[in-house]
Amino acid sequence: MSLDQIDIDQHYMQRAYELAMQAAAADEVPVGALILHQQQIIAAAHNSRETLKDPTAHAEMLAITQAASAIGDWRLEDTTLYVTLEPCVMCAGAILQSRIPRVVYGATDPKGGATDSLYQLLQDQRLNHRSQVTQGVLAEQCGNILTDFFSAKRALGKK
Repeated sequence: MSLDQIDIDQHYMQRAYELAMQAAAADEVPVGALILHQQQIIAAAHNSRETLKDPTAHAEMLAITQAASAIGDWRLEDTTLYVTLEPCVMCAGAILQSRIPRVVYGATDPKGGATDSLYQLLQDQRLNHRSQVTQGVLAEQCGNILTDFFSAKRALGKK
């Protein structure tokens, strides 16, 4: 990976991190996601499960829906998804179904990660589509916001 690509990935992960901060401010689990198409952000979202009362309202799912609407097609070829936390099984499935060719994430999710930690769904040779995965971009920053969020919740005695 070239130095230019590393700088680009860090820039867009920082933008996703800003979305995660918005989620935290809304008392949502602080995960942010954005989708890039032809060097332009076409979708940006953060977790909204509490706000929308929707178990599928993960940042990635909302961003995928926005991107499909922006492109006018369910196939999100020629895009890159940036997300602050390793995608779960549901989100990895949506990534594969939408044909996103590249996923960049920040923090790993040892309890629910489906791209590297628990499963490697995006590279599974048995499936008809795969995504290139770049992990650990701004990992410490992306992990710290989650750690701080859940520590504060535990201090208040909340789930």
